[in-house]
Parts: sequence; C-alpha cells; structure tokens
Amino acid sequence: MIRDEFKGGKINLEKTHRLLEKLDIPCNYTHVKSIFKDNDRLKQGRITIEEFRSIYRIIAHREEIVEIFNTYSGNQKFLFEKNLLEFLKQEQYALDMRKNIAFEIIQKYEPIEEVKKAHQMSFEGFTRYMGSPECLVFKTDCTEVYQDMNHPLNDYFISSSHNTYLISDQLLGPSDIWGYVSALVKGCRCLEIDCWDGSQNEPVVYHGYTLTSKLLFKTVIQAIHKYAFIASDYPVVLSLENHCSPSQQEVMADILQSVFGDTLLSDMLDDFPDKLPSPEALKFKVLVRNKKIGSLRETRERKGSDKHGQVEEYEEVDQDVDEEIKESKALAVLEDDSEKESETISAAGLPLFKRRRVKVAMALSDLVIYTKAEKFRSFQHSRLYQQFNETNSIGETEARKLSKLKAHEFILHTMKFITRIYPKATRADSSNFNPQEFWNIGCQMVALNFQTPGLPMDLQNGKFLDNGSSGYILKPQFLRDSKTLFSPNKIPRYSNPVTLTIRLISGIQLPPSNHSSSNKADTLVILETFGVPNDQMKQQTRVIKKNAFSPKWNETFTFIIHVPELALMRFVVENQGLIAGNEFLGQYTLPVLCMNKGYRRVPLFSKMGESLEPAALFIYVWYIR
Repeated sequence: MIRDEFKGGKINLEKTHRLLEKLDIPCNYTHVKSIFKDNDRLKQGRITIEEFRSIYRIIAHREEIVEIFNTYSGNQKFLFEKNLLEFLKQEQYALDMRKNIAFEIIQKYEPIEEVKKAHQMSFEGFTRYMGSPECLVFKTDCTEVYQDMNHPLNDYFISSSHNTYLISDQLLGPSDIWGYVSALVKGCRCLEIDCWDGSQNEPVVYHGYTLTSKLLFKTVIQAIHKYAFIASDYPVVLSLENHCSPSQQEVMADILQSVFGDTLLSDMLDDFPDKLPSPEALKFKVLVRNKKIGSLRETRERKGSDKHGQVEEYEEVDQDVDEEIKESKALAVLEDDSEKESETISAAGLPLFKRRRVKVAMALSDLVIYTKAEKFRSFQHSRLYQQFNETNSIGETEARKLSKLKAHEFILHTMKFITRIYPKATRADSSNFNPQEFWNIGCQMVALNFQTPGLPMDLQNGKFLDNGSSGYILKPQFLRDSKTLFSPNKIPRYSNPVTLTIRLISGIQLPPSNHSSSNKADTLVILETFGVPNDQMKQQTRVIKKNAFSPKWNETFTFIIHVPELALMRFVVENQGLIAGNEFLGQYTLPVLCMNKGYRRVPLFSKMGESLEPAALFIYVWYIR
C-alpha cells in the first residue's frame, strides 16, 4: 500500500495524513504537521518514502508500548498466543480467560496475514490492540444496561437538566430547540419546560420576566417526541414550570396528547396503584410533572368524562424564607418556578410572603400520574402527609443547608420521594453547582444547566456514563435501605474502602496549547476524586515542558476511597501558564467502580464535551478492596 502511494514520487502533508489514517494510525493533524516539518529534510513540503517511514515510526512506535511488548515477547519480535495470554492475565486482570481469547485478539488486530496465520502478534498488532476500545479505562460491562431496572423510580439517580431551552445565560440569551435535542442525545431523562401564555392561545416556552427569546410549546413537544428515546429506552419526565392560564393549560394538554399519543402516560399502571413503577415498567413512556388536583383514583374515575373547561383552584401557603432571595433581591423575579416561593419585592426591598391561588385545568392535571409536583415544607410534613407519587423541588441553597444540618433525615426523605434540586436564581450566567453533594444524600433529579461547560457538567457526564448511558443509575444499597445509618459527613463503619493506585505513564497526542504556533504545550495532569467529603482529593504530576505529543510522567498516585459506590475520578490535562493561570486542554471523568485494571487508555474530551480523539492518557490501574 505504501509503495503504491509513492509511485508518483514524493507526497505532501495532506497525503501523508491520509495515508497514516489508511494504515489505521490515529493522528492529530497539528502533530502530523509538526512531525512532517521536522522530517522534510529538503523543506520542499514533500517527503520521500523513507521520510514517511520515519514519521510512521515516531507516531506508531511509542517507547512505553515497546517496553511492554518486549517484556512478554520471547524474541522481542512476536507474541505467541501463550505470551498474549500471560499478558492478559498478569497485567490486564482479564476475567474472560477462555482458551481462544488470545486467538480472537490476534485475528482482530494483527495486520500482517502471515503473522496472523502463525497465531502470532507483531508489535503493530499489539499497538492496535492497546489502542482499541478493549483497552479503555472504562469497563465494557458499564457501557451496557447491567443494573436491575425493576426497582421503583425513587431508587435511581436520574439525569436531569434545568431550563433546558436556554443555550446561554438566564437573562438575555436565546431559547433554542437545540437545548432539548442536545440534552436528550446526552441521555437526559428529566427536562424542564417553563410554560407561559402566548398570543393566539398558543402557549410559549421562555424564562419569564426576562429578555430570553420564546419558543412555541408545541414546537418544543414535537422536538422532544422526535429525540426522546434516541439515547435511552427509559422514561422521560417533562417537568412543567406552569404559569399558563387554564385555557392555555388545556391547549398544552391537547398538544401533549396529540403529539405523544400512547407514549404519554395518562393513567396509572394496574400493577402500580400505590407505589412508583420501575424504569423497566415505564420504558418508552413520557411522564408529566406538574401540579395535580385530587388522587390517582379520582383521575381514573374521571376518565371518559368531559374534562375541558373544568378548573380547580387551591391555596398554597408560603412558609419559609428562601435563602437564595436573600442573596440577591434584584433577581427575585427570576424565581419563576410555580412550586417555588411566591415573592414580590416591597418598596423596602424585602420579600413579601402571601397566600396565592393556583389554578389548574383538569385536562392537564389528569395527565399527571406518578410525578405530581408538591411544595416541600419539611421532612416531618413529608413523613406525615406526602403521597408516594408526589415529588419535591428544593433550591440548591436550602438543600445544601438541610444536607449539612439534617443529612440522615434528607436521605430517608429521598428514599421515599423523588427530589429535584435546582440552581439558585443568582446564577444568571447559567453557572452550575457541584452535583456530587446532592447525589451523596440520594437526590434523584439534580438539575444542571446542560449548556454550561465546566466541572459540574464533567461530573454529570461522567456519572451517567454508567449503566449504558441510560440516564438511570441504581442508587447504592445504603441510600435505599430504610434502616441505613449512612451519612456522607461521617466515614461509615460498614464501608468497604478501595485503595486505588494509578501510574500515569504518558500522554498520547495531547491537544497543543492555543498559544503555541506548533504542537507544543507545558503539560501536566491533575487527578481528582469526588464523592463524600472524606473522598475529595486532588493530586498532580510534574510539568513536562514543550511536549504535547508524547509527554512521559511515570508517576504513581494512591487514593483511599471510603465510599467507592459514590466516587468519581476526573483526569484533567492542562498547559502550565504563569500569568493567566493554567490552560485547560482536556478531561475525562468516570465512576471509580467503572475503572478497568491494568494498562489503560483514558480518552480526552474538550470543555464542551466533544471527543479529542486520538488524544489520550496512558495509565496503569490497580485497586484493592
């Protein structure tokens, strides 16, 4: 193949890049350009076949892989099947050690036919295997739905977004259908929709009392219908922040029924009259979360009757001062969720609390089945009066205070009732809080602004990689057991800690610095664990100067993780900066219990969550439990 490409003589940079890709050598164009320049001896922009082979060796023959290969190869030329088996057993902790596993790997990755027929593996084949999905740090088992999906909904963490229609800030930015599509494609299962009266009796979606643009409710629902089950088969919850008049609520109900049809859950399931169904029982179903009048049985009894025109009104009393309004009275008007405190700003600038009347059209109310929105008053009130199908929304400030003062009560509450945590109003820039603190106490729907990149969304994306990226993750037993003594603020006596050791060996074609005219960066890696407070830890490598192509660290880091069931590991690659701080180059986050042992590749993602392939870290992982 190579000689054919050079029949016309020399080849240029673009052809060099294409030829490397034809040879299954993943390569970053910027790095190829720099290496091409170094090997173009006559500086004519064209290279000979010998110069191409030199470039190939630089990119494909990584020293750290050569060292591993030579350790297990008797003649340092080929691996026999028995050598490969020994490597899989000793280094990769392979559980699948069936007799023909080595044969299958050779057949799959060895490019030289003669070597393959001899049941051997060349260095090229071994390199391809080490760069394959089989050697990723993320366990293959975790890429499938492997957890028991027959528990009630309240037993799961559910991927949830906040103000999903916004793709920028909370005050002036545009609303866009892409917000919903993007979230659903990422596996989000709970979408927030702020609904307001529009002209010509058409409800609209936008952030009330702000200058954000408006979308038609019908257009939003049509987009959700199209993309709801692309990433996951499991139920989608539409969390309606409903500010519409009864007449436009009826329009909403008609739209929901006509667009979703049988997909919309509009009656309780016969097997679940007094408990929440499971994700399995609700596959391919859309649930509406909104205020509801009366019980599920009353809803069923009304079936078939003419509900249009019927409106019920009830009083909701606001009792507690919301901390987030204290923080910014000027932004109090942004607290537009119908379940949240109803405040106005007095002449003195103080919140005024009042009784308010909530009007709910029966047609919309009757579409609310297992996800009725109910104002949270206190844990005691919920214990005494809250029904199994009632869910709560709690602002991050109040939730944080409760998690510190009453962590155990909070956990007992989230065992029984789906609890949604939303960002405080002062986050006008659509910034996010750290979701980990609320997962630690079992909150099912920790809603983030999906459009805003950064640490919180890295944790969100990393956590929900698990269980086949289905958007549902079964909570650990200690967050489901009513007799639990667990509290995230104390190291539990029953915990089964993990001692996790990671040898960070090297970087593979890391993204160059934006400040570099070539392929250089002063690279360092930060390793962080997130979980209960005792499991929060950050360590970092030394800086490798002017090398983003193949920096080598060979540094070892150890983490003792007390509650591994809740822990996440985050790898961050940075370019050291002296004045403006370090420059982010890439990151990868995953659950600790989804980490493979052995020599593994850590793929890297951009700030916006896009793959930076072939950029990666090469590590060795082992842990004792």
